[in-house]
Amino acid sequence: MKKIFLFALLGLIAYNVSAQEVVIIPNSDDSRAITTGVPFMLIAADARSAGLADIGVTTSADAFSQQWNASKYAFAVSKQGIGITYTPYLSSLVSDIFLGNVTYYNRLNERSALAFGFRYFSNGEIELRETIDQEPLIVKPNELAFDVSYSLRLDERFSMGITGRYIRSDLKLQTANEDATAASSFAVDISGYYQSEEVAYDSFDGRWRGGFNISNIGPKLKYDEVGSESSLPTNLALGGGFDFILDEYNKIGVSIEFNKLLVPTPPIRGTEFVDDNGNGELDDGEVVIDNNAIYKGKDPDVNFFKGMTQSFTDAPNGFSEELNEVTWALGAEYWFRDVFAFRAGYFNEHPDKGARQFMSLGAGFKYTTINIDISYLISTSSVVSPLEGTLRFGLTFSFGDEYDEY
Repeated sequence: MKKIFLFALLGLIAYNVSAQEVVIIPNSDDSRAITTGVPFMLIAADARSAGLADIGVTTSADAFSQQWNASKYAFAVSKQGIGITYTPYLSSLVSDIFLGNVTYYNRLNERSALAFGFRYFSNGEIELRETIDQEPLIVKPNELAFDVSYSLRLDERFSMGITGRYIRSDLKLQTANEDATAASSFAVDISGYYQSEEVAYDSFDGRWRGGFNISNIGPKLKYDEVGSESSLPTNLALGGGFDFILDEYNKIGVSIEFNKLLVPTPPIRGTEFVDDNGNGELDDGEVVIDNNAIYKGKDPDVNFFKGMTQSFTDAPNGFSEELNEVTWALGAEYWFRDVFAFRAGYFNEHPDKGARQFMSLGAGFKYTTINIDISYLISTSSVVSPLEGTLRFGLTFSFGDEYDEY
């Protein structure tokens, strides 16, 4: 009789548990901007691209193609070139945060080119102290990247390039986690570039351009054994452009570019609990299972390769949200006698995905083998850009024989 009673009791408990529903109440479905480690890799390091609203994958080859599309080096006019740029960051607040960039390329022959690049982002000096009277500990967090690229023309009008990159992020604070170290990773870029022949139209000649670049493909960054990992800013860039060659003195190039981060979209999270009374609300006494459960979307804690493929289908609100993750930019560049250049562009990012929206202006001057470029950013978003009102400078030295690419 006792055994029969015990089995009946267990059956009743099982029935009650199965009748209870596990429910997830979503948290606020606010902006879900995608964040990554080493975001300085996405900042336009050169003044020419900055003047075109961060367009670089499809513009004509220059010394700074390493960041945007290394395959363009196979179409460079000069045999060798060195580019140096300086970008102040948060210049309205501080004076010691900046992005520096140095590149060098060498066309080995008519079909191939080799290039090297170095980027350094300084976060300035930070004073650490526990009391106001304590002697401060001065730290200088910084991040850097060193890369090497090789580009090859597969035919007369199309080239491809591959870039290998070492990335180091030293943002640890000595008074924080003692196990923290500088994080590092390796990454690869795969790029392609097309440039047509000069085509004669009714009142002008023209040239088509197109390019793509999948950049920063590599393992995640990790600063300590217990901390979470940060994805590299793996990015897909696609662009096209056209050069209006009006006469031997005047040329206008227009370009459009689209970018999408190949990084998992943050899911909508919520509170998972046992809903005893079935009203869909968390009441006193109900058991909470998980305060950070995934309500909608996919788990972003995956390896970098799966994260790249998952990034096309993991937006919680479906295809419309995936489209919101695509940024676009338009830019135009006018050259007079290949000596003076004037540039303008517009960049747009959806408000729920970062809200970067700005106009840019730029200018260039060429004297023999030296190019000087400057650019200026004007924010059009309610979110103030760290580069608002910042002048960026670039200097290029070209030397060696010239190739007849135009």
